[in-house]
Parts: sequence; C-alpha cells; structure tokens
Amino acid sequence: MSCLPFLRRSGTLLLAVACLGLAVLAPSQASARELIFGHGATEETAYHASAERFGELLKERSNGELTVSLYSNSVLGHETEMFEQQTAGALDFSIVNPGLISEFSHTASIFSIPFLYRDIDHWQHVLDGEAGREIARRIEDETGVKVLAYYGGSTRQIVSTRPLESLDDLKGMKLRTNPTRPVITAWAALGTRPTVMAYREIYTGLQLGAIDGLLNEAEWIHRMRFHEVAPHIGLSEHDITVRLLTVSSQTWASLSPQQQREVQAAADESEQYARDLQIRLDQASRDALREEGATFYPMDRERMQEMVAEPLGQIIDDMDLRDLFEMIINTD
Repeated sequence: MSCLPFLRRSGTLLLAVACLGLAVLAPSQASARELIFGHGATEETAYHASAERFGELLKERSNGELTVSLYSNSVLGHETEMFEQQTAGALDFSIVNPGLISEFSHTASIFSIPFLYRDIDHWQHVLDGEAGREIARRIEDETGVKVLAYYGGSTRQIVSTRPLESLDDLKGMKLRTNPTRPVITAWAALGTRPTVMAYREIYTGLQLGAIDGLLNEAEWIHRMRFHEVAPHIGLSEHDITVRLLTVSSQTWASLSPQQQREVQAAADESEQYARDLQIRLDQASRDALREEGATFYPMDRERMQEMVAEPLGQIIDDMDLRDLFEMIINTD
C-alpha cells in the first residue's frame, strides 16, 4: 500500500506519521513465514494436541516470524505419503510412525522389534540418550528428513476374544499384526498365527472370527471400541510407541541459525508435553476399559522374551540392526 496519494491530498503530519508506522510494520509482516504440518490422527488425539502445542511454542519463540498451519486426519495423504513429501521438500513438518517408513529408512525398523524396552523409564532414557541421537542421525542420512523429537508413550497389549489365563492361550490365535519381520517372527514364536488385516477392518474381523485378537494401546482399544467384541486384554507390554516429529531437511536448511534454534527448542518442549499427555491418556484409557467390562490378565513377560530371543536375534542380525539393538538394551 502506498501512502503518497494521501500525503498529496492532505499533507498533514498525522497521516505522515501513520504512513511511517505502516512502513515500519510492513517488513515484519513480510518476513513472517507459514510452515505446513501434516499428520494422520484425528483432532481429539494426543498427537494433534502435541502438534498444536509445537505450533504455539514456535510462534512464541520466533515472535511470530514462524507460524504453523496444521492439517490433521491425513488430509495431506497417508503418513507414508506425507513422509515422501518431506523427502522431496514439499511438506515441512509431520508426525510419523517409524513402522511405516522402513522402505525409506532401514534404521527406522529398529522400533518394530518387540520387547525392546524394560519399562517406560528405560524407553525415555533410550530416546533421550546416545541411542536416540544415533537413530535420528541415521534416519536423516537415509531419507533427508530430520528427526526433531520423539513423541509417544503408550504401551501395547494383546486384545483377545478369548481369556488369556496363560501363554498357552496364545497358541493358534489368529493375531492381527503389522507386516514387519520382527513382529511376525516374534508372535509366531509365541504360538500365534500372525495375520495381516487393514486397521479399519479389525472390528468386523473380530466379530466374524476372521481374527481372534490384535496388538494395540489402551487409548486406541477404547477409541475403536475393540473391547466390545474382544474384552480380554493381556498385559504383554511388548512395546512402547514411538512417533517421530520430523522436518524436511530442505525446510531446515532454509531457516536461519536462530530460527533453527527456535524450531528445535519448540520441538524439545513439545516432546515432553506429548509424552506426558500420552502416558496419562494410556492410564485413563485402561481405567475406562475396566469400567466398561474389559478383563485384564498379567502376562509372563520374562518367559515371552525367552521364547522370542533366538528367532528375533536372527532377524536383528539379518536386518543389520545388531549395533543399535545392543546400544538400546545396554542403556541404563
């Protein structure tokens, strides 16, 4: 907007001052940059709340120079498609399930290994320590996408249409699993019949007997109402979820050093927010499941780990993940 016509008509000091104000504001407005953040979850989930928190923190830390436009519920594509967009520099930020990007990153497959963590404290130490930093570095080298933070914190259990009084009850169970080698290998070693099925088909599959169970976190068991048709939950605690907060390397390189510090600081702070929220939701969902009639069964995790150790070890070596695996299990 030019102020010259107004000055010619009025010549007043007031208008001159007003125009000077606009001239001062214009560069700041022009320098503001909108960054695009896509994820696959719905707006009532912890992942959306965490993404919103990241955007708020980034805007605060950058004094409004960096803003985030958030697109949820896979409107920008499936998680795999959004990650591919990031590799090409067409999408700035995303929350990614590492199990879905193994075709882009060999290293990301480390998170698909069952019984990787002793407990939630060990999980946090792994992600915040040397192992987490090395995994992030390798994923960036392999994909051109930078890992800013590790979200997650839900514990995965067995959901079953039949009681789980002992490990013998797993024998012959048609168990819906993700189609990754470590997962299929481990659950086959435990006596189940791993079965691949689209997530949206699970409820009907349980109803019709196409599957006898699945692996999931309490929050999603409750959200998807799986306990209505599979009310038996075995506390295997075989995995703790990890989700990657990522930024395209092209986006990262286009930021000034100061802006990079602001993005990383916002990611670090949102990371703790995301984990705390997810852990609280996990416990609240367990309580809700109990109130709605689900039965929980303790599982012999030590025995389960013994049963999967040898076949999983072969897969870990075949996938050339032994060094990362050892780094993780040796984390204090």
